[in-house]
Amino acid sequence: MKNNLIRFDWAMKRLLRDKSNYVVLEGFLSTLLGEDLRIVRFLESESNQSDANDKFNRADMLVEDNRGRLLIIEVQNNHELDYFHRMLYGVSKTISEYINLGDDYDKVKKIYSINIVYFELGQGKDYVYHGKTIFRGLHDTNDILQLSIRQREIFVGKDAGDIFPEYYVLRVNDFDKVAKTPLDEWIKFLKTGEIDGTATAKGLPEARERLRVDALPDADKRAYVRDMEALRYQRSVIKTGWYEGRAEGLVEGRAEGRAEGLAEGEAKGRAEAQAESAKEMERKMKDMAKKMKDAGMSTETIAHFTQLAPEEIAEL
Repeated sequence: MKNNLIRFDWAMKRLLRDKSNYVVLEGFLSTLLGEDLRIVRFLESESNQSDANDKFNRADMLVEDNRGRLLIIEVQNNHELDYFHRMLYGVSKTISEYINLGDDYDKVKKIYSINIVYFELGQGKDYVYHGKTIFRGLHDTNDILQLSIRQREIFVGKDAGDIFPEYYVLRVNDFDKVAKTPLDEWIKFLKTGEIDGTATAKGLPEARERLRVDALPDADKRAYVRDMEALRYQRSVIKTGWYEGRAEGLVEGRAEGRAEGLAEGEAKGRAEAQAESAKEMERKMKDMAKKMKDAGMSTETIAHFTQLAPEEIAEL
């Protein structure tokens, strides 16, 4: 907190919903999408929760812009192997939520899914990825399916894929460069919580002034410190359990595999080691759940991070 600035994900929950602070989020979205974007309103749904513990559905934030598009903004700190599936589910559910029964299909809104992740998601060399649907010819790969002239007049798009959702993945921990572009300046802020005095990316000068910890009311300041401590604790416990379980499974699997010396023996050794590792991981998850419960965390939070059933947590 060198610049005494609030983390962006916490600010999304508490500060950026205020109309006077729209300029900060608009700056981030405009920089990412490469256009001048204006927020019309925040949308409320079961996915758009304001409490830190209600983060285990689809989105941290859902907004509508001045072109009627919906933008899902999700920040995820902890490792999720099925996170890509979660992105897909969030978009699909949002589409179905925002079309009325009996409406024509042309009422389906354009969706942008913007995912800011603080863990290693997939494999790749870049730190910002953009995905969209492209209908490409099988016989001529340069032939991209476009909308008809009439469809362009109605739907304002050039390619058929422009109607479909688009995804952005920002793997902020992989950013290790000097911030040379406006987007880099935003990525640096998302990673470090710092904004250089020379940063000029849209929204960042306002963020530097409006996201100061010392400007928070006392109650919000205490809540912020408490939430940051809880987040740090969660990351530590989960990371420790993950690496210990993985390391033990690898060591035991190799040792038993070598002892057999045969392919059949190696397979059996790995299977037994994996089973033993699974038991050890379950034990560690229960130990972790007990610590989280003692720390006052909700059953829903504990269940999400440990994959234990609420009944198991209640017995701890």
